[in-house]
Amino acid sequence: MQTPADGEPLSSRQTAGNRKGAVLVTGGAGYIGSHILKAVEESGRAAVAFDDLSHGFQEACAWGEFVQGDIRDTPALIAAIERHEVVAVIHLAGLIEVGRSTVRPDLFWDQNVQGTASVVAAMRATGARRLVFSSSAAVYGADPRGRRSDLLAEDNPKDPASPYGDTKLAAERMIAAACAAFGLSAIALRYFNAAGADPSGRLGEAHHPETHLIPLTIQAALGRRGPLTVFGNDFETPDGTCLRDYIHVVDLAAAHVAALEATLEPGEFDAVNVGTGRGHSVFEVIAAVERALNRPVPRTIGPRRAGDPPSLVADPGRAAARLGWTPRSSGLDEIVASAARWHANPLYGEQGSGAPARPSVRQA
Repeated sequence: MQTPADGEPLSSRQTAGNRKGAVLVTGGAGYIGSHILKAVEESGRAAVAFDDLSHGFQEACAWGEFVQGDIRDTPALIAAIERHEVVAVIHLAGLIEVGRSTVRPDLFWDQNVQGTASVVAAMRATGARRLVFSSSAAVYGADPRGRRSDLLAEDNPKDPASPYGDTKLAAERMIAAACAAFGLSAIALRYFNAAGADPSGRLGEAHHPETHLIPLTIQAALGRRGPLTVFGNDFETPDGTCLRDYIHVVDLAAAHVAALEATLEPGEFDAVNVGTGRGHSVFEVIAAVERALNRPVPRTIGPRRAGDPPSLVADPGRAAARLGWTPRSSGLDEIVASAARWHANPLYGEQGSGAPARPSVRQA
């Protein structure tokens, strides 16, 4: 879908003749979900956000329709799918905090697994047949081969190191079984480290509390929090700090659109890594933030965190072969620069200006 020169989304009436079928995005008011809404709309489909706003922001639903609801409410999901003539679901809604999952695993099994069961049940009851599931590299756990140079491929052993990872793997297996039994088709996208912000400045990361390295580093540089803690500088990596694979959220959103379009037979399920194949260390991230902001990042060195593997880097080969997708905007400096622009003037969230991402949000 084309947008006007000023970047405003086109209305549904303006583009109805070119639509490919509506897509329900659970968790659409969240960081990644809001970027997916935009990518779906720009692909020529109608996007519908379904979110309970427990962690998201309605202001972030700047593209598409918005429905407030809990994914565990199967009748509400069915009503949204039927009302908007949804043909596919992108399922992101769930709990993501690894540390919290260790102290309240019950909440994670309820939301992430029972919630996914509800989504599948709603799809079975309606005409929606394609599911794209937000999974995670957490299904792998610590690098099972233990060598820094290894890339994680989809067929690597699965040994989640947290209840969060357990729930993502359980949900994947449930979806695969549902595909085989009921004729759905599905792709699980295993995220590595989503980061960055939409180039328009209208969408960005606004977690509370924030736990991700790049926004924490930016906030430390801007003086909005205390010094950044680097958890361990004695790993077997080039500079002693952990290596992670950072993927620009715009590239990640594009991978979801590619997964919607991928050729799958009824009953087929696949899992695909979404990463770049290149790792960056904590110190490299700090240096990139210092370049972007032209100011130092105050930091301290702390002990390693339990369960932190030295390296988590994707083998992205299957995404290229299966989805025809490769990242285009995921250089570290580009990611950090876009995130820095957003955090300098966020439109919503704890530090937000309160200005809407667009003049109004359609609610349905």
